[in-house]
Amino acid sequence: MSQTHFGFERVAEREKAARVGRVFDAVADRYDVMNDVMSLGLHRLWKAFAVGVARVRPGERILDIASGSGDLARALRARGADVCMTDINYRMLERGRDRTLDAGQLAPAIQCDAEHLPLPDAHFDCVTVGFGLRNMTHKDRALAEMTRVLKPGGRLLVLEFSRVWKALEKPYAWYSFEVLPQLGARIAGDAAAYRYLAESIRMHPDQRELAAMMEGAGLGGVEYFNLAAGVVALHRGWKLG
Repeated sequence: MSQTHFGFERVAEREKAARVGRVFDAVADRYDVMNDVMSLGLHRLWKAFAVGVARVRPGERILDIASGSGDLARALRARGADVCMTDINYRMLERGRDRTLDAGQLAPAIQCDAEHLPLPDAHFDCVTVGFGLRNMTHKDRALAEMTRVLKPGGRLLVLEFSRVWKALEKPYAWYSFEVLPQLGARIAGDAAAYRYLAESIRMHPDQRELAAMMEGAGLGGVEYFNLAAGVVALHRGWKLG
């Protein structure tokens, strides 16, 4: 039986999606508050930077994968794009859809697995995924699917936790494994979910490895931008052909 990682734990591949789903079910109601607290609000700047690098033009079709509570989707929609939201987790997608409606915006929301997108080839000008790739079981398959639905010359943007600069590794590790679970327990009522977050970051490919994976999926001109000393990185690549 094939195995993969769930944080530092090894689990059967067929079990990972369900276990990740339970993590987000548990924290959905406090997800946005925790994002603000654990990043000191910086996640808003990281997402704003991603939207700027996306170079959105009015009327473009954009697919936002792992939309969660919809921050990226709303920002892209505000730039005049036609945005489609997707997430594998129903509670998170529901939250994102509701927040988008509350903001006076309309965006279709599709619950689906990023590794098997129920969408046509060469349909979108841009695909975005913010803080979702590391939770996917087969990242290479997900990247291939994202590339498949892009038009030739379209771009993929991946905003994700990455490898912090070496000088900051020890304080970052202390914060991740000591402080973050305590914040999760007090604010979201779930320390384990945020312990998983810290572990999943360590198991995710670093900046160069992810760039190579994007190239392997058929993207060219791949580049990345380190944010907050490498705590987060934004990768961008363009579909060849």
